[in-house]
Amino acid sequence: MNLVWCEVDVGALRHNVASLRRLLRTGVRLAVVVKANAYGHGLSLAARAFLAGGADWLCVNALEELHRLRGDGIDAPVYVMGYVPREDLEALVALEGRLVAYNRETIEGMSRAARKVGRTARVHLKLETGNNRQGVPAPELIELARLCKQQGVVVEGVATHFANIEDTTDHTFALQQLRRFEEGAALLAEAGMPAPMLHAANSAATILLEDTQFDMVRAGIAAYGLWPSPETLVSAVRKHREHVALRPALTWKSRVAQLKTVPAGAFVGYGCTYKATHATRLAVLPVGYYDGYDRKLSNTAHVLVRGVRAPVRGRVCMNMIMVDVTDIPGVRLEEEVVLLGSQGAEAVTAEQMAAWIGTINYEVVTRIGEHLRRIPRDGTSPPAAQ
Repeated sequence: MNLVWCEVDVGALRHNVASLRRLLRTGVRLAVVVKANAYGHGLSLAARAFLAGGADWLCVNALEELHRLRGDGIDAPVYVMGYVPREDLEALVALEGRLVAYNRETIEGMSRAARKVGRTARVHLKLETGNNRQGVPAPELIELARLCKQQGVVVEGVATHFANIEDTTDHTFALQQLRRFEEGAALLAEAGMPAPMLHAANSAATILLEDTQFDMVRAGIAAYGLWPSPETLVSAVRKHREHVALRPALTWKSRVAQLKTVPAGAFVGYGCTYKATHATRLAVLPVGYYDGYDRKLSNTAHVLVRGVRAPVRGRVCMNMIMVDVTDIPGVRLEEEVVLLGSQGAEAVTAEQMAAWIGTINYEVVTRIGEHLRRIPRDGTSPPAAQ
């Protein structure tokens, strides 16, 4: 029996991909980001659902994620967006990964790896347009492209990433980045090395700005049914693109491990931060901050028991929380409890949990422990074993 687990609606994942696909111009590839254990949804589980729903490419952060996908029989094109050490480039080329590149040393290493393993080395050069994270300015981009040509490394694409498209309804800075990207790509073409593929759009850009689509988009959070931010939703309404139907796919569950009644005046949990004002029925759940249930949820969050909100009492422990079920009759030992998701008419959303913690929905789902089982289900079908 699972004590703490996640259920992932693969039908919702396919639906979200189809919704994003409808926004794209003809011929634009759809790459879905499955890094960080597919934003907490389960790497291979989500990857299969996205590909079944019509995704063309997958994006990961690390070589280990690419290795897991290939080991699970997933042979779709995979773009590796994080840094891969030079000693690991042979493995990346052997697994036919496409790598973001912005260092001479990486390109030279890719060239050596390609010769050694007998496969083509493909890179996507990263143009710095204002995020100042990965990437190089246009003059260095041209130098790197020339180096690729000399070293026999295929420049499959040129990419950039937006810095401020989600956090505001004023997209002036994003449009400046877009112009810089177009100018950099034009300079590369003028130098006789046009990029076969350009890509810049994340989820928010895909939804809001059609001009950012180019040859491919890299959709992340929206593919999981979550809006990138409230500002993105407001902007979508203003642009009459609120019709994008996103369905959250993840439900995080636990079970009741103990039921007890404590008297009025009793303290609950470490630090004695909660004092019962009346005789209180408590349910102890075997989930805690080790599993990703943030300590800031102490005395703040609710879980769902029998479709009713039950408040968290006392501090979140490493492996346990206590919730108040005084007003929920009939609660039984080992009964299912929803930590995140819907139960009956009630829901605890990633956005609500993020507000309690003081963060964003991305972090809420991504930090759910990878050690917890992800069980696929499809719509209203019963959970299926993975």
